[in-house]
Amino acid sequence: MRILYAGGQAPGSSSLYRRWALEKLGHEVVPFDIHAYLYEHSLLHKIAFRLAAGPKTEALNRDLLRLAEQVQPEVFWADKVLQLQPRTLETMERMGITTVSYMIDNAFGPRRDPGWRLYTKDVPWFDLHITQRDVSVRDLKARGARAVMKVQTAYEQTIHYAPLQPPAETSRDRGVSFIGTPYDDRAEILTRLGTAGVPVVISGNRRSWQRALNAEAFAAFYRAGELYEQQYREAIWRSKINLSFLTRSNQDEYTHKSFEIAGCGGFLLAERSEGHALKFREDEEAVFFSGYDELLAKVRQYLPDEVARARIAAAGHARAVRDGYHNDHQIALMMERVQAIRVDILARRQGKA
Repeated sequence: MRILYAGGQAPGSSSLYRRWALEKLGHEVVPFDIHAYLYEHSLLHKIAFRLAAGPKTEALNRDLLRLAEQVQPEVFWADKVLQLQPRTLETMERMGITTVSYMIDNAFGPRRDPGWRLYTKDVPWFDLHITQRDVSVRDLKARGARAVMKVQTAYEQTIHYAPLQPPAETSRDRGVSFIGTPYDDRAEILTRLGTAGVPVVISGNRRSWQRALNAEAFAAFYRAGELYEQQYREAIWRSKINLSFLTRSNQDEYTHKSFEIAGCGGFLLAERSEGHALKFREDEEAVFFSGYDELLAKVRQYLPDEVARARIAAAGHARAVRDGYHNDHQIALMMERVQAIRVDILARRQGKA
């Protein structure tokens, strides 16, 4: 099918990886980069983001409809788009376009992030919502969603893959590694680990971690900035233990990072959850923890045990490959649902004609 795909197109973005998967499945994808409609001035950006309004928002909706008129897609895929106006989706419906919202963030969760004003109004207008958590399925249906599909997040197998040969232990210069953002109490937990003598290495947005860590902890544990694609993959390879925290304030059941670590063949030490337990056998394909004390105990158990780490990492990678925790398989499942919904919509329209 021809798909008009609105989302971030920057290298390293998960939305770009999902676009690649659609293309690999044989769909004709027409990209629309939503980041071209952001303000460069930080204050203007914050105001426009909070309000989901302004000249950039108007331009995005105008240009999107103009492109839809030009290319006549069967499907419109909005990948984490917050600037869509309901009338844009209403117009697409009249054009016979099946509309899909892929949103793994939680618009209705306890974190109360700004920027959701238009998205909450859009909910009844999409033909299909795709989300990663049960609570979001319930919230979307309660707000008038026509159809909701729960999926898991995924790794991109052209980026996140295991090395041909596992790195030598002497080349693993990241002991207990975390790559990501300081949501929830991650900074406190990582600081406690580091001050307990654990060789902690943190990478991510420099400014965010400077705010989250005290000066001493930042100087001791922070390294390398934000990591994408090859740098991200190789950092996982060079890590003895790769940490994966749930974003509890987002009510997450599992996280992108866990599947990416497994896809790269890394040793995964993840926060325990029902979602993680359904995807990996504990202590065989990944290791889990609940709370700081168990985390510290698991780090001390596995950090010196290279053989156990290698065995569990290999089994976790095999599970991720075998069960299709990658974009190609997950996007294929989503498109099966999209196609079924489109067939149903067309049948209903023909019945009314």
